[in-house]
Amino acid sequence: MKTSQESFKFYNGVVIYPILIVLSMWLVYWFELRFGVDFTRWGVRPRSVSGLRGVFFSPFIHSGIKHLWHNTVPIFVLSAALFYFYRSISWRVLLWIVLLSGLGTWSIGRASFHIGMSGVIYGLASFLFFKGIRAKHFRLIALSLLVVFLYGSLVWGTLPLDQKISWEGHLSGFIAGLVLGVFCFRESVPQKPSFTWESDDYNVEDDAFMRQFDEQGNFFELPKEEEPTDEETIMYRYIFKEETETDSEE
Repeated sequence: MKTSQESFKFYNGVVIYPILIVLSMWLVYWFELRFGVDFTRWGVRPRSVSGLRGVFFSPFIHSGIKHLWHNTVPIFVLSAALFYFYRSISWRVLLWIVLLSGLGTWSIGRASFHIGMSGVIYGLASFLFFKGIRAKHFRLIALSLLVVFLYGSLVWGTLPLDQKISWEGHLSGFIAGLVLGVFCFRESVPQKPSFTWESDDYNVEDDAFMRQFDEQGNFFELPKEEEPTDEETIMYRYIFKEETETDSEE
C-alpha cells in the first residue's frame, strides 16, 4: 500500500568508516607514546595563522588515554548513525562539521591549544538531532530522541564551567551541527512513507481490501469470482427409449 520507498539500507561503510576514524585516533596516540613525541602544538591555536592547521589535525590529537577513551565511543556511535541514516551526504556533513567547528574554535577560543574529537562529536549530535526533528520522518525523529537520551547531557559542555575543557570547541561544534541540520541539505532528507489512501483522488470503492468491510467496519469475505475457462464444454445427453415388440422379437 505504500507509494514511496524508504532509503535506509545497511552497507559495510556504516561500520568500516567509524572504525577507521577510531583507529586513526588511537594510532596517533600510539605514535606519540611509541616515539615520545607530542602533537599538541598541531591543535587549534585561536587567531594564529599556524593554528589553522589544527582545524583538520586537532580531532585526532588527545591529551591522554582518558580523553581518548571518552571520545571513542561517542564518535563511533554518532558517525555510524550518520553513515546509515544520511548515506548520500555523510562525508560532506562530516567534513563541514570538522571545518566549521575548527574555525569556530579558532575564532572564539582562548589563547591555548585546543585538541580532541569533542567538537566533531558535538557537531554530529547536534546535526542528527535537529535534522531528524526538521525532517518529520518517524525514524529520524526516533534517532533524534535517542541522541537526546544518550548524549543530552553534552549540552552542559558548551558552557564555561570547567577551564580545563575546551567549551569553545564544544559550542562551535554544536552550532555547526545546528546550522547544517536546519539550513543545509534539505533535499537529502528521505521522504516519509505515503499511502494510497492519503492521495486526494483515493476512492474507497476502488480498493479491493476496503470493500471487505461494511459500513459498521465489520469484515466479510467477498464472493469469489468464477474464473473464465477457454476449454470447450462437451455435453452428453442420454435419451430413454421404450422397448417395442419388434425389438423384443429380435
